[in-house]
Amino acid sequence: MAAGGKAGPKSPSKPRAVPGPGPLAHGWLVLYNIVLTAGWIAVLYVYIVHVLNNPSPPEVYSGIYDSVEVVLKVFQSLALLEIVHAALGIVPSNVLLTAFQVFSRVFLLWGVAHPFKEAQTSLGMSLCIAAWTITEIIRYSFYTFALLKMKPYVLQWCRYTFFIVLYPIGVSGELLAIYSALTPAAEQKAFSLEMPNPLNFSFYYHYFLVGGMLTYIPVFPQLYFHMVRQRRKIIGGVTKVVKKE
Repeated sequence: MAAGGKAGPKSPSKPRAVPGPGPLAHGWLVLYNIVLTAGWIAVLYVYIVHVLNNPSPPEVYSGIYDSVEVVLKVFQSLALLEIVHAALGIVPSNVLLTAFQVFSRVFLLWGVAHPFKEAQTSLGMSLCIAAWTITEIIRYSFYTFALLKMKPYVLQWCRYTFFIVLYPIGVSGELLAIYSALTPAAEQKAFSLEMPNPLNFSFYYHYFLVGGMLTYIPVFPQLYFHMVRQRRKIIGGVTKVVKKE
């Protein structure tokens, strides 16, 4: 107590340290990120080989999906575990934003590209695969080094700079791929349920795809500007200059 019976000024409270994952979870995250980094490097290798063997632009983007399909499906589907990681709290990611980002890609592979050849051979598919691949190699390798208490500045700069171009390219590619599937989905009445039926309920998959495209309007800006804020916080938006007195 200070003189006069009044309490003295309170010392500023220190922010609570966010506990990291336990040893078992930490080991799992290191292994997971190493495997995913290697997987996306494999996707990039197959992508480059396809481009070198098919110099004509139409042949390049129309055949990309067939070349990378298996390895792409495996390692993109493994990203579903990121939602589990966020839900369990072993990573500090927002569960809803993580779920949207992961589900949008997994759905594009299994719900759009897998059933519709038109989506597979679209320019949009090759664009989003290229954007995903570069993004994920940088992201998973950055996470691996961070978990090992190492953060190479070059990798950190790439992580918080390349998204400026890669995010819009990836989202544009995803939307173009979904758009290319709308006509065949409507003509084939794929995954649709028409009236009359015992459930007394109708469902049209091509309308569902349109609805999926509309969800990008509110969610993509949140993801993008979240990364912009992270960039300002971690590497700064303006180069700092130290002045000599």
